[in-house]
Amino acid sequence: TRIISENAQWFEEHSPIDDRFKKEEVKGISAKVITAAMLGGDCYPATPIGINLPNADWIRRDHGSKSVTIDNITFAYDKAAEGNGFKEEFMWSDTEREYATKYGTLTDNLHTDLHECLGHGSGKLLPGVDGDALKAYGSPLEETRADLFALYYLADPKLVELGLLPDNEAYKTEYYHYIMNGAMTQLTRIQPGKDIEQAHMRNRALISNWVIDNGKADNVVELQQRDGKTYVVVNDYDKLRNLFGELLTEVQRIKSEGDYEAGKNLVEKYGVKVNADLHKEILTRYEALNIAPYKGFVNPVYKLVTDSKGKITDVTISYDENYVEQQLRYSRQYSVLPLKN
Repeated sequence: TRIISENAQWFEEHSPIDDRFKKEEVKGISAKVITAAMLGGDCYPATPIGINLPNADWIRRDHGSKSVTIDNITFAYDKAAEGNGFKEEFMWSDTEREYATKYGTLTDNLHTDLHECLGHGSGKLLPGVDGDALKAYGSPLEETRADLFALYYLADPKLVELGLLPDNEAYKTEYYHYIMNGAMTQLTRIQPGKDIEQAHMRNRALISNWVIDNGKADNVVELQQRDGKTYVVVNDYDKLRNLFGELLTEVQRIKSEGDYEAGKNLVEKYGVKVNADLHKEILTRYEALNIAPYKGFVNPVYKLVTDSKGKITDVTISYDENYVEQQLRYSRQYSVLPLKN
C-alpha cells in the first residue's frame, strides 16, 4: 500500500487515458492497511474491504485523498472460502484453481489497493464540468473507472519491478476471477427476474460483459458450455488487458467530459440486465454448495480488567455470542440514549 502511494505519479503519467484528463500533479495520496477491532454503523455486520475518501472531486484535485484497506476482513473471507467447493464448481480447469490458491489472496488485496489508493484518485474533470453531471449513473461509472484502473495496472511489469507481485503470471488470477464474478457468480445475489441495482455489482457486470462482447472478434474471453454448465474461458490475457485499457479510456472520457448519454448507454447495455437462463443455472449450481451469497461478521466482546484501584490492566476478548444474541444485547444496552454520558 505504501509503495503504491509513493509511486502514484508514475501510475497517473502512464495511464492509457487521454492526456487531457490526467492530473499534472498527484497530490496527497495517503493509504494505510488496518486491522478492524470492531464493526459498526452501516459497516456492520457486512463491511467494505477498502474505503477511499473524500467523494468530492474538487477536494481530491486540490488536496488529495486517503484510503484504508481492512486486512483482517479479506483474510477472514479467504479462510471462510477454503474447501467450500466454489472453485471446483465454477472455475474452468485445474490451472485456474491452482493459480487461485497460489496467488488469489495477494492479487485480490493488490486489486483493492490499486482501486482505492489510485483508481478513485486518478484523472480529472475538464474545466466547467459538474461533478454530478452523470447523475444516477455516476456511482457505478466511478466504481467502473477505479476497477479498470486497478485491472489495467495489475498486469503491468512495474508491479513486479516494485516487488508487489512475484512474477508476470500472478495477475491472471485476478483477471479470471473478476470476469467470472462479474459475468456469472455475483448473480447469486440477485432474485430471479430482477435487474442488477447495486453500484458495485453494476460496475463488475459492465466491465465483464463489455470485454466479453468487445473481445469476440479475437476470441479474447468467452462463456463456454461443458457438461451442461457455463464457464468463463480466457484465451488471451494480453488482449484482455488491452480491452481493460480501452474501456478505461472511454469511461474516463465520460467522467471528464460529463457525457451523461454515453455513460447511461454503457451502464444500461452492459451493467443492468441479467440473462435469465444463465441466472437460473448459476442459482441452481450455487444452491448445491450451500454457501451464503453475502457474508457478515459478529463483533468480539471486549471486557475491561481492573485492579483494586480501578485502573485498567487488561482487556479480554471473547467470541461466545452468535449474531442473534449480539443483536438482542445491543438492543437492550443501546436502544435508548443514557441519561448521563
